[in-house]
Amino acid sequence: MQTLDTVIFVGYAALILGIGLFVSREKKGHVKDSKDYFLASKSLPWWAIGASLIAANISAEQFIGMSGSGFAIGLAIASYEWMAAVTLLLVGKFFLPIFIEKKLYTIPQFLEQRYSTNLKSILAVFWIALFIFVNLTTVLFLGAKALDTIIGNGDGSYTMISILGLAAFAAAYSLWGGLKAVAWTDVVQVLILVVGGLITTYLALEALTPEGGFFRGLAHLFNEIPEKFSMIVEKGEIITPNGKDAYWDLPGLSVLIGGMWVANIYYWGFNQYIIQRTLAAKSLKESQRGIVFAAVLKLIIPLIVVIPGLVAFLLNSDAGVVSAASADPVFLTENGVDNDKAYPWLISQFIPVGVKGLVLAALTAAIVSSLASMLNSTATIFTMDLYKPIFKPDASETSIVRIGRITAFVSLVIAILIAPMLGNLGQVFQFIQEYTGIVSPGILAIFMLGLFWKKATNNAAIWGALLSIPVAMYLKVGPKGWADGSAIEGIFPTLAFLDQMGLTFVITVGIMALISYIEGKGSDNEKGITLKKSLFKTDPVFNIGAFVVLIIIVALYGLFW
Repeated sequence: MQTLDTVIFVGYAALILGIGLFVSREKKGHVKDSKDYFLASKSLPWWAIGASLIAANISAEQFIGMSGSGFAIGLAIASYEWMAAVTLLLVGKFFLPIFIEKKLYTIPQFLEQRYSTNLKSILAVFWIALFIFVNLTTVLFLGAKALDTIIGNGDGSYTMISILGLAAFAAAYSLWGGLKAVAWTDVVQVLILVVGGLITTYLALEALTPEGGFFRGLAHLFNEIPEKFSMIVEKGEIITPNGKDAYWDLPGLSVLIGGMWVANIYYWGFNQYIIQRTLAAKSLKESQRGIVFAAVLKLIIPLIVVIPGLVAFLLNSDAGVVSAASADPVFLTENGVDNDKAYPWLISQFIPVGVKGLVLAALTAAIVSSLASMLNSTATIFTMDLYKPIFKPDASETSIVRIGRITAFVSLVIAILIAPMLGNLGQVFQFIQEYTGIVSPGILAIFMLGLFWKKATNNAAIWGALLSIPVAMYLKVGPKGWADGSAIEGIFPTLAFLDQMGLTFVITVGIMALISYIEGKGSDNEKGITLKKSLFKTDPVFNIGAFVVLIIIVALYGLFW
């Protein structure tokens, strides 16, 4: 990088660290307790909640992974963002009132109140493993991969240095300050990542035509590759640069009425590092308004992370085909086309000196804010769901905070050791969705029946969790070879992974309903939740904001169907 870029980037880093350490300072006569560390003293306003939700969500997975999927598939990948906006409204309307009424610190605590301590502990261990071995490691690897392409030449020489740098940056303020430091720095991080992301999109589009201009570039992009703007993908309609039918990643109407709901509701409703900031709100009203703000921000994220992938595809293809003759060598590997190089390549090619420092800061902001959120949530689950109730019921507030910091540090060290081993994952965004999709349908079934069906029993939840895994694995790999010649060959057709998730969810709900009915003989379970209509009443600000978001979503799908 040039000197000016370095100065801008260092200035950004100093600003974030300064804010994080400032809000983390201990006031005279007050010792930081678990409520301070894990729930930011329940003091967050709506705008901080909305910003922090997006900062926790948008990371290298989106900037690198979703841009890569935009390169490979097109605008259709934006369904994850636009349908997430709708999901956020459902979470704010129907889930948050129950969670906040029950005064939860963690999502596993709901499982304890509704089902049993054993189920809570089992899934707490699962979530900790998922955060460490999938989420933290993937974000570190993808972030480092991007920095290596931007700062170096993409040969991997800066990968390990970048992993260590990103980890140290996130740890510098989040380990000491907890959720308060994470949430308040997220406000600045979101501003930087949105501004920096929009600048990248603007400059990339402007470079597409001799006359320049954002709208000319967007029109040129649509005219040159109209097939990439299809939101509802049919079989054979879009073939990725590696020869895969995009339908298997985004199977038609399943993005609207099928398995994508499983992925989105699980992620936005029952994912600790996402939902934790809503539990830290001043009030339910503030939390719901923050949800609407996050939904509005979600509408513009595809402009920041998907359109750059489309631009990179157009510039590296000839007649819609990416080849050795048309593509920059950085995209070509032994395994085919590396789609996830799209965003870093654009930055290295089109972002001028000075602006590159800001754009690099935006990318780093997205990575670091997600790392910080994951670290805090891993520490929260281990400390509040395992350490305190199982190992040290009489633990002091000071020791709880200390264990939280130690847990976050150990988790980060493990992720640092594993991240370099990930190698080239191709479309990493799709990889993450498919891996998570093995376990998310069963967990979602447990929560949905636990929230809204009084008859659901603990044994049904445990069996649902256990049996959903082999069901999901069969649907994923059974038709691909291991069932050949067996008695079960041909029972299920080959399905796209979103359809696999949807079917796994339905089967798991059926299993849980059957066991609950047999065990409870049709009567309500003693831990069933009594829901009152008044609990789901929302204020005019939420209602108007939700209506506007829904109208925009309908218009977008109508335009790009």
